[in-house]
Order: sequence, then structure tokens, then C-alpha cells
Amino acid sequence: MESQSKRVFNVGTRSFIVALIILFLLMILTYALTLILPAGEYQRVMTDGKESIVAGTYQSVSGGISFWKWLLSPFLALGASGSGTVIAIIAFLLVIGGAFHAMDECGVLSYMFNRVYRLFETQRYRLLLIVSLFFMSLGAFVGSFEECVPLVPIAVALAYSLGWDALVGLGMSLLAVGFGFSTGVLNPFTVGVAQKLVGLPMFSGVWMRLVTFVLIYGLLIAFLIPYAKKIEKNPAKSIIYDPAMTERWASLRTDYTEDKRKDRALIWFAIVLGIGIALILVSSVVPLLQDILMPLIALIFLVAGTISSLVSGMRLSGYLKSFGKGMLDILPAVLLILMANSIRYTMVESNILDTILYKTVQLTQNAPKGIVVLMIYALALVLELFISSGSAKAFLLMPLIAPIADLSGISRQIAVLAYAFGDGFSNVFYPTNPVLLISLGIVGIGYGKWFRWSAKIQGSVLALTCALLLFANAIGY
Repeated sequence: MESQSKRVFNVGTRSFIVALIILFLLMILTYALTLILPAGEYQRVMTDGKESIVAGTYQSVSGGISFWKWLLSPFLALGASGSGTVIAIIAFLLVIGGAFHAMDECGVLSYMFNRVYRLFETQRYRLLLIVSLFFMSLGAFVGSFEECVPLVPIAVALAYSLGWDALVGLGMSLLAVGFGFSTGVLNPFTVGVAQKLVGLPMFSGVWMRLVTFVLIYGLLIAFLIPYAKKIEKNPAKSIIYDPAMTERWASLRTDYTEDKRKDRALIWFAIVLGIGIALILVSSVVPLLQDILMPLIALIFLVAGTISSLVSGMRLSGYLKSFGKGMLDILPAVLLILMANSIRYTMVESNILDTILYKTVQLTQNAPKGIVVLMIYALALVLELFISSGSAKAFLLMPLIAPIADLSGISRQIAVLAYAFGDGFSNVFYPTNPVLLISLGIVGIGYGKWFRWSAKIQGSVLALTCALLLFANAIGY
């Protein structure tokens, strides 16, 4: 692994070690839970090809997991049910890493951001508003999240070119798409699936989610702009300050000269990227595309990276060598994804996942309505640590949440809203989420620094969403 000062996109050694330690501690905690909690399970049924729980069927069963099986769980999980998604994410990440490394090495990326810098030099904060809104809208109205990973390093390099740091780039891309996904305005993977499971019209109650979208967008901008201004004024105040990186972008801005070859390379890159974004947008109404979207986006970026690199003047042999080096640089992030995936595998294999669900459901009995709403939110937040897939968690939780809401006198619409909030916002905070690990790994930022930087806005979002849920309950939403 190279030092971050040498390249824009890489998995930094220090950030990798920190994330590795955190995930290993979570693995140990999960193994400890298998020794403490009794094993149990709910009966399950298949609905539209998805597995869901039958409420009231929990019973004790034999469980546990051997120490060696737990130790090898990052690799054993690849053979478990549902592992196809993880394998697809890993392949997706390797392709993206290779393509961006080649584009970085041939100078196409730095040339592109110099172009953008000159276009928005006097309107950089307007650009920040537009980019953040674009990413939030992808999450809220299309349900995109994993598919936006290739765009994250572009946003990070854009932030550097405008005089900010990688955290601003992550904020207007990763945070924005995660927050938009969480508001669930027309998100088919969380709100759409959850409403269908509890018998509500699909995307009904949209006004409340639109209000949430506007408030969260305002909160994000109020967080990003003051920070960006602070870094622009004094780059050394960044918690990820790297003098070499700052100097590199400053020199690239001053050394810029027009290059017709790179202009043609950028045109090709923009055309292919535009096709990818169009497919993301169309996928919300074309179910067939949803099933193949991730490998399709990976293919598009492979084509975009290959064409733009070769058109810029890079030889094919040099491109292949650079592409392979980029894939090797990303391998540490693959290990982190495997470790994160092993946590859910351990819980399922030892039969304690349903026990956690059962214990939480018991806590909601005879509690006040407002408390029950917040407990549903908390249940989704806890499960998100182990199951990052929104649709998978909907099939797991909604058959349990719906009866709780009915018995407590809470509308099912509020239950869906609480689930959507719990599923989404923590996607860009928990160290077990593959998309967060990929994004941090690509730009070489340690999870500890990400935690320090984003904890304030995550706390603000938690307070705001709790208030919105209580408000929704008070007005009978």
C-alpha cells in the first residue's frame, strides 16, 4: 500500500489497521454474545422469493458456534446463503479500484478537476449545494447507495481541487446519498418493500418523508459549508491534513495547460458515465435492471476508465499494468468487507439473531406509544449493525414490527418511517457497512477519524429523526 501523498485513491496503511482492529473487536463481541445469549429462532415463510418471519413463533433451539468456525467466519461466510451480494460487491470494488488507478496515473482525473475548478472557482459553494442535492436525490428517489461508490472518489478529488479536503468530498457524496436513502421519499428498497409487507399503498404518506428530506438536506449543508470554509481558510485545521496532498493539488492548479487528448478522454468518460447515471435512474422503474445494476455499473466504469485512459495517450500495456496495481491496492478493503460480513454469519450460525429480535419485541409490551415508536427505531438501528441490506432487513423486521404497532395503537405508516430511519442513517456511520468501508478505504481515511468528524452530524440527525417520529405519532400520521 502506498502513502496517500503519492496517489489520490488508495487504502492507507494506518486507516486499514484502525478499521481492522475495530472490526476484529466487533467480531469478538459477537462471539461473546453467542456464549451468553440463548439460541432461538422464529418460523419463516417465503414471500415473493424473500424470507420473512412469522410473528409469535419464537422457540428455543440448539445453537452456538465453534471457536475455529468463528475464527474462519470471514471466509466461511462466502459460502453461506445470500453471499452472492458480498461477492458482487468485492468484484465491483476491484474493478473500480483498477479503473480509477489507471485514470489517476495517466493524468485524466487531475485534468478533469482542473477543468471543474476553473469553471466553478468563483461559485464553489453553489457547486457544493448542487452536488450534495444530486447525491441525496439519488438515494431518496431512486434508492441508490452501493451504486454510487464509483462517484465518491470523483467527489473527493473535486473537493481537493476546490481547496477543501477529502471529508468535504465524502460529505457531499457518501453522507448525502446515505442521508437521502434514509429519508426514503420514494426508496423502493426500504419504504417500498416495507409498505408492501405491512399492507400499505406503495409510497403512501410521502409528504412526511419529503419534509424529512428538506430538513436533513438543510442540516447537511449547515454542517458542510462552515467546515469547508474553515479548511479553505486554513487546510492545517483538517483532521486528515496532508501537506503533500495539499501541495499536489495546488501545483496541479497552477501547472494546468490545455490538452486536446485529455479533452477527448474526458468527453468519452462523461458519455459513458452519463449512461451509467441514466441506468441508475431508470432502474427505479425497471425491476430487471435492479437485479443486475451493480455488475452493470462496474462494467460501465471499466469501459469508461479503459477508453478515457487509452484516448489520453496511455499504452494498452501500461493501462493493464496500472489497472492490476489498482486492484492490488484495494485488496485490504476486501478483507475488511469479509470481516464485516462475518458478524452476521456468526449470529445466524449460532442462532442468536432471532433471540435478539425476540428480546427486543418483549421490551415493547405495555410501553407508551411514543416509547414504542422510538424502540422500533432503536431495533432497526441495532439490526443495521449486523444486516446492512435494507430490503433483507424489511423482510426480517416488518412481520414483527407490524403486530407491535397494531397492539400499541401506532399507525403502520409510522412503523415504516421508524424502520426506514433506522435502516439508513447509520449506513454511513457503522464500521460494519461495506459501502462505508469501501469509500473510506479508497480515499485512505481511517474509521476513527471518520467517526470523530461525522459523529456531530450523526447525533444531530438522530435527535431530529426522533423528534420527527414523535411529531408524526402526535398528529396521527
